[in-house]
Amino acid sequence: MLALRFWAGFWLHKTCFVTIHAMQSFNTDSDDAATPLATGRKVIVGAINDLRPGECVRIGLPGGEELAVYNVDGEFYATENFCPHKGAPLSEGALCGHIVECGWHGWQFDVRTGECLTVRDKIRSYEVRVEDGVVSVIL
Repeated sequence: MLALRFWAGFWLHKTCFVTIHAMQSFNTDSDDAATPLATGRKVIVGAINDLRPGECVRIGLPGGEELAVYNVDGEFYATENFCPHKGAPLSEGALCGHIVECGWHGWQFDVRTGECLTVRDKIRSYEVRVEDGVVSVIL
């Protein structure tokens, strides 16, 4: 019976992506300079129980900016939501551990730092605070 439980748990365990792409880096600088977000501003995401481990949520901000907030085994992280390659929403990508993979072309980012693991690029990451069971992002 123990062996049966082991194999059932083995096959039901979430597997992570293994993507290796040779990617060309594109100029991701926009001709339309976005208005920088006010720094030091606190954005409430929600209660810690609203975002389960392994999930990500999109948070819309004024001016069309968006954040992606991730729960990685009870630790919360936040990045800008759009992949610099073609603008895909990272909140709709695959999250595996501390890595989110863009659903459009497979670019991978470390949600702790914003570092791209696929090409030399980076997305903005933000400080996340949990106070009294409420998750917030400091812009």
